[in-house]
Amino acid sequence: MKLLVLGGYGNFGARICRALAAELGPSLLVGGRDAARAEAFATSLGHGAQGLAIDHSQPGLDQRLRQAGVGLLIHTAGPFQAQGYAVAEAAAAAGAHYIDLADGRRFVCDFGPALEARFRAAGRVAISGASTVPALSSAVVDALSAGWQRLDEIDICIAPAQSAPRGEATLAAVLSYCGAPIRVWRGGRWVELPGWAAPAPVHFQRLRPRLGALCDIPDLELLPAHYAGVQTVMFRAALEVPLSQRAFAWLAALRRAGLLRRPERLARLLHRGAPLFDAMGSALGGMVLRVRGQDARGAPAARAWHIAADDDHGPEIPCMAAILLARKLWRGEPLPAGARACTSLLRLDEFAPEFRRWGMVCDIVDEAIEGSR
Repeated sequence: MKLLVLGGYGNFGARICRALAAELGPSLLVGGRDAARAEAFATSLGHGAQGLAIDHSQPGLDQRLRQAGVGLLIHTAGPFQAQGYAVAEAAAAAGAHYIDLADGRRFVCDFGPALEARFRAAGRVAISGASTVPALSSAVVDALSAGWQRLDEIDICIAPAQSAPRGEATLAAVLSYCGAPIRVWRGGRWVELPGWAAPAPVHFQRLRPRLGALCDIPDLELLPAHYAGVQTVMFRAALEVPLSQRAFAWLAALRRAGLLRRPERLARLLHRGAPLFDAMGSALGGMVLRVRGQDARGAPAARAWHIAADDDHGPEIPCMAAILLARKLWRGEPLPAGARACTSLLRLDEFAPEFRRWGMVCDIVDEAIEGSR
């Protein structure tokens, strides 16, 4: 079996290839449209890794996968918001396992129902959203609320470092819902709130407080369905430079006023201008996830999990779940056949060696309950 990383010399794909190269050797294929770049990057990895010229948007992808002997495909060639399931369907037709790093809400949430029958019939595993959300986020929720009688609230905030690598396509995907209505599970019912509007302070254990604003991700829909009885699920992103965060809020206001119909068209301009703010920020990023509910004794409980990633290592986090799952499949560890989102497929302790590898620091904090002494 060979493992193909589609988008293998890109921002996330390259990180996955580096993590797996020594273990897989010549069984690792670095896939991308540019044959020279794919081969050059594969050579730089050593261990016999190979480059493969492959365009996932072209017909006949399943035949190319068969010809290359691909048994596991990791799809990192986003953004996924505007993609269909052609790559996953080709993997199923070729008899290959499939993992992606998708963060598009509809892509991940509809993935299982759309592809379950294909992958179950093929006896193969397909996992969408093997990234920070929902793979890591659900692992954290499971760890924080283990043994609790009730889980009422989940609140997540990701805080990227200002100097971390960023892509124009990713920025365009984020801008696409700036000011647009987003369905959020709040107080036990669905409400609509505008994306990137109304930034509010978020506190971290090892980062300075930042302003965070609502983003549209799969967790907003997956977690209310996955954790029975939860009343509120919120996800925010907190940029390091306050001016950048407020700029997104201004764009959201312009869209809501009908003055800016497609903010994503500004992606190229904003991407080029972003380095101007690097001097105001740092290489330190992180994440916090808070839960509230009732503990094993029925008492009110609130806990938070924090992670701090320095030296611009934050982008390693979205790659970790795919790396861990790929190793499981490579070693022949059993995973149920079929297609599903990556909720509660990994435990938090399985991520720990990856956190240590990059010098990341985690804290679990029992927080005060409002109204208690």
